[in-house]
Parts: sequence; C-alpha cells; structure tokens
Amino acid sequence: MTNFRLNIEYDGSRFSGWQKQGNTDNTIQGKLENVLNKMTGEDIEIHGSGRTDAGVHALGQVANFKSNTNMNTDEILDYLNEYLPLDIRVKSVEIAAPRFHARLNACSKHYRYTIDNGRVANVFMRKYMTRSTDTYNLDAMKKAADFLIGEHDFKSFCDNKRMKKSTVRTIEKIDISYNDGILTMDFYGNGFLYHMVRILTGTLLNVGTGKINPDDIPDIIDAKSREAAGFTAPPQGLMLVEVTY
Repeated sequence: MTNFRLNIEYDGSRFSGWQKQGNTDNTIQGKLENVLNKMTGEDIEIHGSGRTDAGVHALGQVANFKSNTNMNTDEILDYLNEYLPLDIRVKSVEIAAPRFHARLNACSKHYRYTIDNGRVANVFMRKYMTRSTDTYNLDAMKKAADFLIGEHDFKSFCDNKRMKKSTVRTIEKIDISYNDGILTMDFYGNGFLYHMVRILTGTLLNVGTGKINPDDIPDIIDAKSREAAGFTAPPQGLMLVEVTY
C-alpha cells in the first residue's frame, strides 16, 4: 500500500469546511474522498493537515491517503483535477514515507487574514477579504500581538467549550501590515485551536479600534475564558497559506 501526499488549494466559499460530515457531502474532504473512491475502487480515507472552517480558503493545504492503486502520481493528479469541482485543485501528488501523516507530522502552519479597509470596496476580491471601514491603530495592534508570541494556554481564543485536550500552543510570529487599503495579518504557529486565528484576529481588531487596550492581552490570556477575548472574525478573510514539515 502506497502513502500519497497531496498539496491542495481551494476556494472555501461554498463548502461546509474541510471535515467530512454526516449531514452533508459538501465538504472538501468529502469531495476528495468521493473522487478517490471512484478512481481506486477502494474506500479511501484522506487526512488533512487541519480542519479549515466553512468559508475558509487554502493556498497550501496538505493531505495524505493510502491506496493499492497502480496509478502513478501524474495520473492521480490529472484524474483528481479532471473530476474535482473547479474550486478545488490538487497542485501536486507525491509518494510519501509510509508513516507520513499530514496532521500529526505538521510542525507549523501559516494563516493569513485579510481585510479590505479601503475607501471603496474591492469588487473582485470580496470573497477572500473581510470588508471593514473602521480606522485601526496599527501600533497598538502590533504591541498587542507581541504579548501573544510564545507558548501560552490559548483557551481564551478557542470556541470549543468542550475541549478536553491541551489548549497550549506556540505562536512563533504575527506580522501586521497595511498597504493601499488592505490590512493583512499573518499568523505562524505550531498549531491552532478551533476558530483560534479568527478570534485572535477579532481581538487584535478590537485593539486597533480602541475597544481593548493592548496591555490587557496578558490578562485575557490568563483568564482562560472565551468571553475575555474579542469577536470571531468572519471566515472569508482567512486563508491557510502553508504547512511546514
């Protein structure tokens, strides 16, 4: 049995997230598995590096599956891209080590959140940016972001109230930039909790508008309570950029 690694990009606008669900087949995982099942005649289970939410996009999602197929990587690539919806593309197919697992072996992830903050809304990128006309204090946001760097218990930034596993994660870097009316926040970390990037984004935006003081971030972390942090930013501005192994 061969272990295959896929590098995938998708427009998540019309999908119910990555993870396969019992009440809908409109998920990225579900679409991939349906095509792989037909391609191989097997019952394929595909493992993604992470479970992006409904409406969230990916430039660099990584997944793996195992199969006894005799097809080579080029044939698999062409088959997938022929039968997948046009808003899901497999960029490459590689043979991976037998024990490679897209989620368990991931070392770090890079997410980007983009906000259209210009005077006139961008017509063509509206599905990939969140629209906001607020005025943001970038210096305050960067100061707040500095408090988030490092290893912390990010329970305050997790929307899963029944989370039984550890909520400790490490954020390596947060880059905040503003160019031509586009506000971009890049998050780099060893892993992210349910809605964590979107809550971090909402919290930093609240800092930018003066609703939260940047010096309050350590207390928000220490509270270990979702109610202490900012709002959950909308999904369409979020993109999984890269997964590192």
